[in-house]
Amino acid sequence: MLFDIRRYKPGDLAGLIALFRDTVRRINRRDYSHQQVMAWAPDEIDAQQWTRRFDNKAVWVADLNGMPVGFVDVARDGQIDMLYVHADHQGSGVASRLLRTVEASAAKRGLLRLFTEASITARPFFEHRGFRVIATQRVVRWAQEFVNYRMDKRLGDGAGTSEAVAARESTGPGFGEPGDKLRSRA
Repeated sequence: MLFDIRRYKPGDLAGLIALFRDTVRRINRRDYSHQQVMAWAPDEIDAQQWTRRFDNKAVWVADLNGMPVGFVDVARDGQIDMLYVHADHQGSGVASRLLRTVEASAAKRGLLRLFTEASITARPFFEHRGFRVIATQRVVRWAQEFVNYRMDKRLGDGAGTSEAVAARESTGPGFGEPGDKLRSRA
């Protein structure tokens, strides 16, 4: 499967919301109840709130023939808030490529750490890629309690590795700047 990694554009918003909702409902339901999933990914999602969420963050989209198959956002302090891959493209390398893009950008910017609050479903993915659990926590959303995991990954000097160099060269001008595009085959 050949897909591009590119920067988010405002025209992507509706597709990313739909991808998020569908993925949570189809994938995360393995680890969460129906009530939890519906609180997490309700029918009505505020697009303006998502637009505000993406402000001041770097957001990358995995694009397959003009359709989003995944996305990730990361704040300037290294917090990965959302990393979602379309339910039909799980296990195809999309999430790994998105995370490598974030790591390359973070290394370029001199960040020493990335961190996230991973779902039960996402925890193994992050652990397999070097993140460690800092704490298990319980959060409440719309009267539903969720277990998730505060996780982080220390970023070493790895800026000289071939993967980091290739990613840095492909990501263009830097964090938060438009026009970055990567092409991957998974």
